Amino acid sequence: NMGGYNVSKEKEQKTGPGLVFVQGGTFTMGAAEEDVMGDWNNVPRRVTVSSFYIDRTEVANIHYREYLYWLENAFDDPQYAKVIDGAKPDTLVWRSELAANEPLVEYYFRHPSYNNYPVVGVNWKQARAFCIWRTQLLNSYLMSNGETMVQDFRLPTESEWEYAARGGLDLSPYPWGGPY
Repeated sequence: NMGGYNVSKEKEQKTGPGLVFVQGGTFTMGAAEEDVMGDWNNVPRRVTVSSFYIDRTEVANIHYREYLYWLENAFDDPQYAKVIDGAKPDTLVWRSELAANEPLVEYYFRHPSYNNYPVVGVNWKQARAFCIWRTQLLNSYLMSNGETMVQDFRLPTESEWEYAARGGLDLSPYPWGGPY
């Protein structure tokens, strides 16, 4: 009371929307013997992963288009054209040398039929910028409503992604039932 030092009350951070909790554990990371089509370009090793949160689904085209729409409005001056162009996904990932017709190159990202499909052609830098934007957008919304902020959205590490993709299980390299 005399020193002017006050301790604020604790506030719990909320879990971001669409995130699920993954209990940490230990698993064998890397190619498995059962993977006959594998390249064997890595050595299987035991890895321990701390508990973490990850999105229930991949980021969909519609969500990434919302991000681009925000960028186009925030940076509408022509001098920022490189910012907007640098955020757009590379739609040429669908291009195949032997394909006569490449409709996915033209339609996959923009066509409404593919709204809920995962966004592709986004590099690490673009994905990280999307995570930062998503965190700032959600926290500004929550703060304006007097709610507590959420933790930062981030990309999972390689081991976190593989652990989540395997279902956190070390019983089988294919928790979905088989390699194909």
